Amino acid sequence: MGEATPRITAQYLENFSHQTVRILGKVTSLRGEQASMDAGGNVAIMLNRDAHIQLNHAVEIVGKVQNDLSVRVLASTDLGPATAIDFNAVEAVVDATHRYKEIFYGGDD
Repeated sequence: MGEATPRITAQYLENFSHQTVRILGKVTSLRGEQASMDAGGNVAIMLNRDAHIQLNHAVEIVGKVQNDLSVRVLASTDLGPATAIDFNAVEAVVDATHRYKEIFYGGDD
């Protein structure tokens, strides 16, 4: 398997600058090659040609965190209408992965 892709929410963006991450959230705006998603806070995402996401849908992004804390999409999965996702559960999973990071993606902090 390749590089670890820790699950994060908006609050963790600063901790993962220049790293590849996974973010699950609701698409709140689409403007050409740019979009925004709510993932425990606003996240700006830079789309690639293969990203086919829809407004108000839940989407999982695998992408690289940029200097400005936007995320450049490497892969995306549209999970359908956001109303079908329990975002509180998503945030709980993210919190658990950071609390026990040695289990999920290794960490020597």
